[in-house]
Amino acid sequence: MQTLFVTGGAGFIGCNFVRYTLDKHPDVRVVVYDKLTYAGRLENLQDIQAKHGKRLVFVQGDICDGAAVDAAIGENQVDTIVNFAAETHVDRSIMDPDAFIRTDVYGTYVLLEAARKAGNLRYHQISTDEVYGHIHGDHRSLETDCMAPRSPYAASKASGDHMVAAYYITYGLPVTISRGANNIGPFQYPEKVVPLFVTNALADMPLPVYGDGQQMRDYQHVMDHCAGIDEVLQHGVIGETYNVGTGKEMTNLRMVEIMLDELGKPHSLIQHVEDRQGHDRRYCMNVDKLMALGWEPDYTHEQAIRATVRWYVDNRWWWEPIRSGEFKDYYRRLYGERKVISKG
Repeated sequence: MQTLFVTGGAGFIGCNFVRYTLDKHPDVRVVVYDKLTYAGRLENLQDIQAKHGKRLVFVQGDICDGAAVDAAIGENQVDTIVNFAAETHVDRSIMDPDAFIRTDVYGTYVLLEAARKAGNLRYHQISTDEVYGHIHGDHRSLETDCMAPRSPYAASKASGDHMVAAYYITYGLPVTISRGANNIGPFQYPEKVVPLFVTNALADMPLPVYGDGQQMRDYQHVMDHCAGIDEVLQHGVIGETYNVGTGKEMTNLRMVEIMLDELGKPHSLIQHVEDRQGHDRRYCMNVDKLMALGWEPDYTHEQAIRATVRWYVDNRWWWEPIRSGEFKDYYRRLYGERKVISKG
C-alpha cells in the first residue's frame, strides 16, 4: 500500500486533498503531518477519519523540526511526500514576513533533506501562481516563465520552488511542482477573501474590497486543484512544473457581485477601501501542460463561487467559532484603520 506524507494536511487545500485521495485511491494510506497553527484544524479531518479509519494517520509536528519529520517518515514507511505546509496569506506576510521565511523556505529545505536521506522519496511541492508576479497584457503565465514575486509570501514560495528544483538537479530527487490559482471551497479559513466576504455578508457587515476591485484573478474550486495535483502525482514528468487553474480570469469585484447575488444580499454592502501594499493587478496561467495529461476542471469560476457560498451558509458550525476568536483581533488590525474610498 502506498503511503503519502501530506504536510499541512489539516489546512484548507491539504484536508481537501486528503479527502480526494482516500476516496479515489483505496490502495493509498495517508499520514497527515500538521503543526495545527490557526488555519490547521482537526475539525477539517473528522469526517475523513470517521469514513476511512486506519487509512488516515495524524501526526502533530512542525516541518521545521528535522528530527520529528525524519521520525514520522520512518515510523510510517512513507514513500511519497506532498508538501502543503505553508504560511499562505499575503496580508499576514506583509504584517509578519518572518513566519513565512521559516515555514515556506526553511521548512521546504527540511522536507527535501528528509526525502533525500530516506532514499530519495518521491516529492511534490504545492506552489502558487503568485510566484509569477503581476502579469501584463493578455499573457498567461507559462511554467517556463521567470518568477517575479512581489510580496513576502510569493517570495517565500518562489524560494521553495527554487530549492525543490535544486534538489532535483543536484541530488536526483524525484520531484514535481504544481502552481495553483486562487483556491476556494470548503474549510477555507475566513481570512481569505471569499469566506471572509460570505461570512461578513451573512452578518450584514461591509465587504472591504481592495482599491477599485478590478484586480484579475482565476478562482478555481479546491477539488479541481486536488484533482490536478493527483494527476501530476500519477502521470507528471519528474523534474517538471505544472500550472493548475481554469486558465480564465475575472475581476475581484465581479466575484463579489456573484457571491452577493447567491446570498440574496445587496451590492450596497460593498465598501472600497485603501488597497493592499504591492497588490498584484493580474494573475492568469496557461494550463495546457496539465490538460495534456488528461485533466480538466469541473467548475467554472461562477460555479465554484456559488458552491463555496452554499457551503459556508450550510456549515456555520465550522466558521462561527473561528469568527468569535483570534480572528477578531486579526480583522481589526488589517481593516480597522484602512481608509474607506467609496461604498457600493
